Amino acid sequence: MAFDATFFAFVGLVLFLALIAYLKVPGMIGQALDKRADNIRDELEQAKRLREEAQALLAEYQRKRKEAEAEAAHILAVAEREAAALTEEARQKTEEFVARRNALSEQKIRQAEADAIGAVRSAAVDLAVAAAQKVIAAKADASVQQSLFAQSVGQVKSRLN
Repeated sequence: MAFDATFFAFVGLVLFLALIAYLKVPGMIGQALDKRADNIRDELEQAKRLREEAQALLAEYQRKRKEAEAEAAHILAVAEREAAALTEEARQKTEEFVARRNALSEQKIRQAEADAIGAVRSAAVDLAVAAAQKVIAAKADASVQQSLFAQSVGQVKSRLN
């Protein structure tokens, strides 16, 4: 029997496969592939967890953003109400101030009128007294003046007692 190169190649192949089987290379390759598959699976699970955490954070930030927008809207509404109240209060105080100033002005005008009327009456009385004094002085003689003086002194005494 003649051995040719094909036979030796076949024997070499069988020996190579036997050596690989003896050294448990397929098991090592399988373990390496299993380890790589486990690593990929772990990375996928970690990526899934990270994605879920990211979605949870996104949802939380969206919720916080909505709460912040609602709070901002509430603060804006409160500020608008306060501004309206302050405006109304300022308007009322201005109206009250104007009313008080008008009343004070009217009171001063009435007082000025009363003072003017009093001054006119006083001047009229002084004028009437002066005129009466001149008329009485012109018509009265010494005896009439004496009796009038005595009568006036009597009235003053009766009033004082």
